[in-house]
Amino acid sequence: QVQLVESGGGLVQAGGSLRLSCAASGSIFSINAMGWYRQAPGKQRELVAAITSGSNTNYADSVKGRFTISRDNAKNTVYLQMNSLKPEDTAVYYCNAPDVMDSYFLTRDYWGQGTQVTVSS
Repeated sequence: QVQLVESGGGLVQAGGSLRLSCAASGSIFSINAMGWYRQAPGKQRELVAAITSGSNTNYADSVKGRFTISRDNAKNTVYLQMNSLKPEDTAVYYCNAPDVMDSYFLTRDYWGQGTQVTVSS
């Protein structure tokens, strides 16, 4: 069994910063891409940023230049540094690893439980 556990959410004023972390644990053989999604009330879940095992990155246009995704492959951990936060960044942020191979060489899509980020104006 593999688990993704997020941390680092909270309440911050506009213009502030937060750093989210997501650690994958369990019987992991390999993890390819990892990413962050967010879902605001009444809206669909959207991709915020993603990173491959080779550290190629992809960002939503709305966060380019403000957010940075990174990962530590040795720790199976992905980070999201969020700077210059805006009220419209308020959402529940979810960690995703869509291509995790476990010790039985089975590949599955895993999600974290979500962490709330609230940006006040």
